[in-house]
Amino acid sequence: MAKRATSKKKKTTAPVTRRVKRRVIGYLFKAVVGVVAVMLAGILLFSVLNPPTTPYMFSESRRLGGIDHQWVPLEDIAPVMARSVIAAEDANFCNHWGFDLAAIKNAIAEGSNRGASTLSQQTVKNVYLWHGRTWFRKALEAAITPLLEAIWTKRRIVEVYLNVAEFDEGVFGVDAAAQHYFGVIPSDLTATQAARLAAVLPSPKTRSASRPTAGLRKRSAQIRDGAATISKDGRASCFES
Repeated sequence: MAKRATSKKKKTTAPVTRRVKRRVIGYLFKAVVGVVAVMLAGILLFSVLNPPTTPYMFSESRRLGGIDHQWVPLEDIAPVMARSVIAAEDANFCNHWGFDLAAIKNAIAEGSNRGASTLSQQTVKNVYLWHGRTWFRKALEAAITPLLEAIWTKRRIVEVYLNVAEFDEGVFGVDAAAQHYFGVIPSDLTATQAARLAAVLPSPKTRSASRPTAGLRKRSAQIRDGAATISKDGRASCFES
């Protein structure tokens, strides 16, 4: 009798376990679909509307008691500024779909991640995510970047990036940066000024475009030459057309 009871118990438990597994899988599937839907909605929304703030801008505003940020359309920014950022951060921007595989291979070979992150990835991080080097954030960034590239134009990516990037502590966007460092509006930036702004981007809290060190001057000169080069060889065509 005891053996029969055990057998019946096993038969009863098996269907319950399968139902629980199906429910868990169902919940996970719905969660994934929900996350993808939210991502798509956010990407579609900001493809036509300007982001009023970002998670990082919001946190810095709370920490500092306010930030300097004004939105300016790409057509009101000196073209050399966009070219300088591309030259500094992602020279192959017009030739990839969100990930620069050649840069990633070089970064792995050198044991560094510097230069592997494209402008598209940085835009995703700045607009939708948070700063940090966790694998979870990088995974989300990798998932969202192809969607951004599929829905936004290259010109839109450059425009948004230039308007949300941090150029100094509490100074966000090229409009605030141009006035903060040089007292000019973005459309009046010179090639040298644009190159210096692009040069501070990797470490805006420790670098100054108006008081450049010898190293920053050297880096700025390289960026200025790079901006001129990509203008001549057509690598700026995707965001200047």
